[in-house]
Amino acid sequence: MSTTTPANRHAAAPAAAPEATKVSNFLRQIIESDLEKGTYASRRWGGSPGDAAHHAAGQPDPAKIRTRFPPEPNGYLHIGHAKSICLNFGLARDYGGVCHMRFDDTNPEKEDTEYVNSILDAVQWLGFGWDANGTSHLFQASDYFDFMYRAAEYLIEAGHAYVDEQTPEQMRVNRGDFGKPGIDSPYRTRTPTDNLARFRQMRDGLYEDGAMVLRAKIDMASPNINMRDPAIYRIRRATHHNTGDKWCIYPMYTFAHPIEDALEQITHSICTLEFEDQRPFYDWLMERLCEGGLLAAPSPKQYEFARLNLSYVITSKRKLAQLVYDHKVSGWDDPRMPTIVGLRRRGYTPAALQAFAERIGVTKSDSWIDYATLEGCLREDLELKAHRGMAVLNPVKLVLTNWDELMGAGHLEPCTQPALPHPPEGVESPTRHFTIGKEVWIEREDFEEVPPKGYKRLFPGNKVRLKGGYVIECTGCNKDANGVITEVLATMVPDTKSGTPGSDSVKVKAAISWVGAANGVTVEVRMYDRLFLDAHPDAGGKDFLESLNPNSLKVVSAIVEPSLANALPGQNFQFERHGYFVADRVDHVTGSKPVFNLAVGLRDSWGK
Repeated sequence: MSTTTPANRHAAAPAAAPEATKVSNFLRQIIESDLEKGTYASRRWGGSPGDAAHHAAGQPDPAKIRTRFPPEPNGYLHIGHAKSICLNFGLARDYGGVCHMRFDDTNPEKEDTEYVNSILDAVQWLGFGWDANGTSHLFQASDYFDFMYRAAEYLIEAGHAYVDEQTPEQMRVNRGDFGKPGIDSPYRTRTPTDNLARFRQMRDGLYEDGAMVLRAKIDMASPNINMRDPAIYRIRRATHHNTGDKWCIYPMYTFAHPIEDALEQITHSICTLEFEDQRPFYDWLMERLCEGGLLAAPSPKQYEFARLNLSYVITSKRKLAQLVYDHKVSGWDDPRMPTIVGLRRRGYTPAALQAFAERIGVTKSDSWIDYATLEGCLREDLELKAHRGMAVLNPVKLVLTNWDELMGAGHLEPCTQPALPHPPEGVESPTRHFTIGKEVWIEREDFEEVPPKGYKRLFPGNKVRLKGGYVIECTGCNKDANGVITEVLATMVPDTKSGTPGSDSVKVKAAISWVGAANGVTVEVRMYDRLFLDAHPDAGGKDFLESLNPNSLKVVSAIVEPSLANALPGQNFQFERHGYFVADRVDHVTGSKPVFNLAVGLRDSWGK
């Protein structure tokens, strides 16, 4: 598999955010301290990843800091990854650095080109790129396998690693636990010469999968169980998407990841809190390989932050895959999924996700973020950007019984409304054009034959304004044999057309949305809601499937004003009074098969 991408895929990163939007956090404080002290000022950059000699022959590093976004290409990225993308690329942008796009592809059995392409697409869609200083910084860990093997041989020769032939069960038992120190492997005292010979036999395929592993020799009595001689290489006969069948041994993630950072001259290796216990091994490995002259100093440092815990969402790749493969959702890009492709199809924008990442901040303590915070960021972004349009989601026909008498049979009166009622400063709002005639569609809930107390919309004897059109007075309704209302009847009040002189001479207490029957367009609208009813669907060992929301998707046939039929896939709108919608990226066909997804309502409907 190749990580070559289409043209323009790795576009330049966006300009630095205004100072006012940068909220300080412990990572920014660390970076600013390092820059002030010149911690990495003496580094050199060889133009590409490499060992100590490679970088020593290079030029002073043009990047003040180097961060990285290092996903394993074994699934689709989700909202938690979006936070990490914004964090790593954003910090590099704000401090004159470079963020590397790196695939941690050390597990050949679970990785696929499909995931590689989706990850690259997601990063660029969010507004970030990996080109800087005239070169691409798109890397994959498997390109470093030769160096990783060389590093393993060095550790063996220096007495820091050994080949262990215990069974996995024996290793597990002898590792001990938090209350009991581990027991040394019987193979721990082998000489470096014997270990090197056995390791090379592993490399040459002389042993079966699982027969032995290479372990770092550290301290079997360490209170940190991760330091009790962790495995760093295992035998695994699997064809790798990049290296093919060259290797039958592969490095463990905890061994590979620090080396990848060091070869790429990363300064601040930022990861989530579950890796905090691995930091001592990260530092131990960096010290050993710098001592041997294999890696350049100063070495990278790892820093941990709290992962994103978002209510009404699960982010476990295994559980998300279960939703897909059990057909609980339509796919990885189902708009109810927390994947980036799902959020994008739902109607979320890069600006909304970047604002969300900034708003929730970066801390070292776990906490829950209310899903309403994410929705609020989308509303704020679309309020000034999304063109308005009228849509009737539960239509009933309204007949203006005096229209022909006043306007002439078949007459259609042109109407206009601004597409952006409150355009951003310096932006002129486009104008929407539509017509009103004898028959229009209104929401069924906008008429009550016997109105409840406080009801201000249509009922016999009451006047309302058809938004952008005329004031009308309700006179009654027609029903079918079952008592279901089939038509609402009203008369049009002359000289009350919106925007004309004297149009406000008749005072009304409500304006309702509508769509002309003559040229309204029938569309499919998918009303999405949260996928789970439980705010913490998989907490405490709960079966997350039991809290699936049976009403998370309702499909309705709606009628919209003509301008919306020309929507492009992925284009956002506000359906007035209903919420923000997006033309579906996959199923919407401009002009012939309009399909819209509810992105978010106009207000939080889940709040207490």
